[in-house]
Amino acid sequence: MRTAPTILHLDMDAFFASVEQASKPSLRGKAVVVGGLGPRGVVATASYEARVFGVHSAMPMGQARRLAPNAAYLVPRFSLYKSISERVMELLRALSPLVEPLSLDEAFVDLEAGGVAWDESSARLAGVKLRADIRAVTGLTGSVGLAASKMLAKIASEEAKPDGLVVIEPGTERAMLGPMSVRTLPGVGPATGDHLRRAGITTVEEIVEAGEDELVRLLGKAHGHGLYAMALARDDRPVVAEREAKSVSVEDTYDVDIHDRTRVGLEVQRLAERCVRRLRGAGLSGRTIVLKVRRYDFSTLTRSETLRGPTDDPAVIREAAARLLDSVDTTGGVRLLGVGVSGLADYTQEDLFAQAAGERAVAEGPIEEHAVAAAEEQPSLAERRWPAGHDVRHAEFGHGWVQGSGLGRVTVRFETPDSEPGRVRTFRVDDPDLEAADPLPLVLRGPGPDGGGGLPGAESQAVSSVPASLPKSWSGSGGGAATSRP
Repeated sequence: MRTAPTILHLDMDAFFASVEQASKPSLRGKAVVVGGLGPRGVVATASYEARVFGVHSAMPMGQARRLAPNAAYLVPRFSLYKSISERVMELLRALSPLVEPLSLDEAFVDLEAGGVAWDESSARLAGVKLRADIRAVTGLTGSVGLAASKMLAKIASEEAKPDGLVVIEPGTERAMLGPMSVRTLPGVGPATGDHLRRAGITTVEEIVEAGEDELVRLLGKAHGHGLYAMALARDDRPVVAEREAKSVSVEDTYDVDIHDRTRVGLEVQRLAERCVRRLRGAGLSGRTIVLKVRRYDFSTLTRSETLRGPTDDPAVIREAAARLLDSVDTTGGVRLLGVGVSGLADYTQEDLFAQAAGERAVAEGPIEEHAVAAAEEQPSLAERRWPAGHDVRHAEFGHGWVQGSGLGRVTVRFETPDSEPGRVRTFRVDDPDLEAADPLPLVLRGPGPDGGGGLPGAESQAVSSVPASLPKSWSGSGGGAATSRP
């Protein structure tokens, strides 16, 4: 393990929601929730203003609306998020050839491999410059963690949120990790966390006190050894340069085998929803749905179904996973379930009707004809045609975005990223002067990876200090004002 804090972890702050706030002046400083707005929709990202009310990612949208009824609820604009992510990744690749993206808004960077950092001081300067460049190029903020390993760098960036930088100095890792929850460590999800809690282990220091043999007894050889090493701040995982994803999948292992068929079906539906969130977070869609089932006797079965075209529609993926489950005998019990999507393609706004109609189309004409016929019969066409938050242009009033639609009307607020908050007007959904539009850039002019220029005030963004409750040697301060976490 290296001794200098030259592994950088970048996490863009509330990325989807921040993009929406930056592009819509009327939403700046207000609660914004991005995600699926249907009855089964989930929250993709919530702004920090929305998080005050308890709204968080992966929460059912209905629950979010109850907690924050006055927030703005918007449909994601993945093509815009992906284009901004590409600008950010360009800045990271200018620092090092070793960039490991984890999602559209998160990545590791090996600064030492790029020759831009070799000790704490140079690493800190690289982090400060990166944050300023990101603000100048995108108008957005990102939090940076710097440490000697990937695990610690990610923990540092979490402590830096929002809009800060934290450096974990070598030699302070054990003292910093000790009082933290076991859930802080990679690989400790809800199930493992509950298993450890039942054994009386709730903090990282208690993992160390329990000892490696006890961890192996509780969690198995591989997981026990790995978790004990991380509790001692040992993490030798290298930053791996970007590789093309071949599939996106999620799976859960259950402490007690599931025998109830209804419960198995509900778990598969939940996993399908999680898989869709991960798929959309990466800006991807896929053609092949895969179900993985590990039964009570440790036999593992996989079933797959290939669709007519790539999708990221949660309803389509849930239905495919349910059909695959029908072909699996779970009578003896299930200990692991997984849902994945392969045959990946870049995200595109697909034909919702063609995917949903799929095998249900029975007439002889092309699928597209049935899709049009179905669309004409749908009473909620307005909401599908004018998704909340998406861009429009009016022949008289110019560029705006959809605030909402229904009952044959669509409400539009006319404003741009560099304007004052705009006026709201309502039109018929079939108004010939109103049409869908491409998003406008958040920053009209910005520097390239070499820096320079940028938004007014970008140079004044200082490094945030570490929370006062943490050791002083774990400080993120480096001059300038401090920003505290929410």
